[in-house]
Amino acid sequence: MSFQQHTLDNGLNVIGEISPSARSVALGFFVRTGARDEAPDVSGVSHFLEHMVFKGTPRRTSFDVNCDFDRIGANYNAFTSEENTVFYAAVLPEYVPQAVDILADILRPSLRGEDFDGEKKVILEEIAMYEDQPMWCAYDHAKKAYFADHPLGNSVLGSVASIQGLTRDQMQAYYDRRYIGPNITVAAAGNFDWPELVNLIQQHCGAWPSGKAPRKGIRPAPGHESFRVVPKDKVQQEHVFLISPAPAANAPLRHAADVLAMILGDDTGSRLHWALVDPGLADSADVSFHDYEGTGSFFTSLSCAPEQTQKNLSILRGIFRQIQADGVSAAELAQAKSKVLSRIVRASERPMGRMQALGMAWTYLGEYRSMDDELKAFEAVTAKKLRQVLDRYPFTEMATLALGPLTKLRKPR
Repeated sequence: MSFQQHTLDNGLNVIGEISPSARSVALGFFVRTGARDEAPDVSGVSHFLEHMVFKGTPRRTSFDVNCDFDRIGANYNAFTSEENTVFYAAVLPEYVPQAVDILADILRPSLRGEDFDGEKKVILEEIAMYEDQPMWCAYDHAKKAYFADHPLGNSVLGSVASIQGLTRDQMQAYYDRRYIGPNITVAAAGNFDWPELVNLIQQHCGAWPSGKAPRKGIRPAPGHESFRVVPKDKVQQEHVFLISPAPAANAPLRHAADVLAMILGDDTGSRLHWALVDPGLADSADVSFHDYEGTGSFFTSLSCAPEQTQKNLSILRGIFRQIQADGVSAAELAQAKSKVLSRIVRASERPMGRMQALGMAWTYLGEYRSMDDELKAFEAVTAKKLRQVLDRYPFTEMATLALGPLTKLRKPR
């Protein structure tokens, strides 16, 4: 297994981890742009643009795009987050030239007016669909309450008003600013020929425009302690989110934060699982670590019967107080590390998993992180490092939001 890197003259980065024993190849175009890069008047444009990329190019209709992917048996898709828009495909090694051709082509979309108007209806339907999912609504409301005016508080989907008001020319202007060479990384993992890949990327992407796409507002999120209840009709369960500070994506303590989240709220064997889910007090309860550029957050979620919510919140607060005061046990640390290491190894056995890890590491850190690098970093997590996370990012001040049938709750002490 070997790693290679090349930068085109226009600033586009190409990275690859070659594994001759693999039987497939995963390719991804990582565009460093997402909801946090949007002004209020174009909220949701990154996600909308992700859809439009598949609607056709000067060389292909949307039907052609899908047929050409299917002809080579590709597993392909895309996603948009607060910070990135990623387009990817996994193929057999002999189809790398075709996969690069399709991916590079759709990254230069036509953005036709009729396609824009038609897809706008799809986006509005998607917003309505998510509005019918109470856990998503609770997450979105809690994120806005916690981040407030920080760019990470922006909604990935946008709002009905912002999407309805968005014009095709606004999308084109956003695309022209953000989809440029230096803001894109192409990552590949699996069994492929590196010189051939570089030549293919040069051929298809070498003429793409260069320039600067600075990201504004890279700063720690101040975090806002709040407690809010949002009544929602026709919802049977109460859905609660609690958000608190955590290390950023490039912080030395990020691995310790990931382990701590697993100890607190993994879906099996965690403190929340044994205290809330196993005894049947909650349908779900978990803690996850979200690392971003410049900041990070712990997200705690809870879903339960409305009448159980007040008690469950008190149990949650008790768990946080206990771990804040006493730290973690040696057995908890060993178990969490084993689970994290297993997760990394299992994901890395697939080229798709390695491609995702490669692209994200390069986007956030500007460096290559091998599987062994990550394993060693998690193996090096100690109780002392977990104590440092707890001291620097205490579970004491949180933005708490409950959405469901309840009209009021007492803030637990």
